Amino acid sequence: MKYMIQMNVPADEWDAVMASYSKDDMQVMFAHMNALNAEITERGEWVDAQGLGGPSRVKTVRAGADGQPQVADGPAHAGHILAGYWLVDVASEDRALEIAARASACPGPGGKPGSDPVEVHPVPDAPEGV
Repeated sequence: MKYMIQMNVPADEWDAVMASYSKDDMQVMFAHMNALNAEITERGEWVDAQGLGGPSRVKTVRAGADGQPQVADGPAHAGHILAGYWLVDVASEDRALEIAARASACPGPGGKPGSDPVEVHPVPDAPEGV
């Protein structure tokens, strides 16, 4: 079963959160994530993963009445923004939850585990009812 595992952060805190990481903190965070990615890959569970660039890089698009895209800078909704994700193909939901817990334990500033909330979304093979 495929799952999308998402890390979200408050959009209005993105810059302050990123600024709170020293160069060493960033290296520790990347080492943690790289180890998690290596494990997922070695187990054959890796489908895709990406860290994203924050709210200043987001564009929100709506279809205009004339059929042309209406583009605005920033996220569509105030609140949390997707910071990164993993798409995994695992044997069970329990394994997806285990991966999410490892992602949540990523070291934050000062090396302390962040315990940030991580969402786990099942990705069905087909839409429900089809």
